[in-house]
Amino acid sequence: MDMRRFARWPVRVAPVALLLAACASTASAADADHPVVVELFQSQGCSSCPPANASLNAIAGRADVLALSFAVTYWDQLGWKDGFAQPAFTARQWDYARAGRRPNVATPQMIVNGRGVLVGSDPARVAEALRRHDRGAGGPAIRVAPGRVAIGPAQAGVQPATVWLVRYDPRIIAVAVRAGENAGRTLPHRNIVRALMPLGRWNGTAMSFAVPPGPDAAWRTAVLVQQGSGGPIVAARRL
Repeated sequence: MDMRRFARWPVRVAPVALLLAACASTASAADADHPVVVELFQSQGCSSCPPANASLNAIAGRADVLALSFAVTYWDQLGWKDGFAQPAFTARQWDYARAGRRPNVATPQMIVNGRGVLVGSDPARVAEALRRHDRGAGGPAIRVAPGRVAIGPAQAGVQPATVWLVRYDPRIIAVAVRAGENAGRTLPHRNIVRALMPLGRWNGTAMSFAVPPGPDAAWRTAVLVQQGSGGPIVAARRL
């Protein structure tokens, strides 16, 4: 199978100043308790990915945004193996593709709140997607206690969903790429996802789930409540 047909989307590279200005000016109803979830699917082997990585890095520190960088595996045999890539992350991107009736996957690709799909390299379009796909505060409340997370009862129109636990590294990690399309470049990553696991199914009533201890003190943890496989995210919170 020629994996290059999954490889890339056309991109436009914006100046860093424009990127920062566009993202900082985003008007959103989201807040720290109801962050907009932005998932970037990318790979160090993809020459089109650095601008999208820059877009994600620029919004990664915002309290009203939960920015997550998922490294996919289908570039690994094309010259450079991404050390952060996991099959589970590729599977998650395919879940989104099937839910959206798209025939393939590609990098870079940004998914906003499980609803909006874009390349992610244009900061103005990222800012617009954050506004357009902001889910507001209508989802179930998420409460945090030591070793547990509680999901409140459903509000009108919210269906049962999967509760996902995400572990990510908030530090800026610079990777020197020695082969493949980005050979000779040092790529900065932020909020790289290191683990993704389901805690269980939320049935629409108030429920509590055990949260296992994190394997690395430097990593951060978040919870996503998501309908279906690749469906809309109805609630999210950092723990």
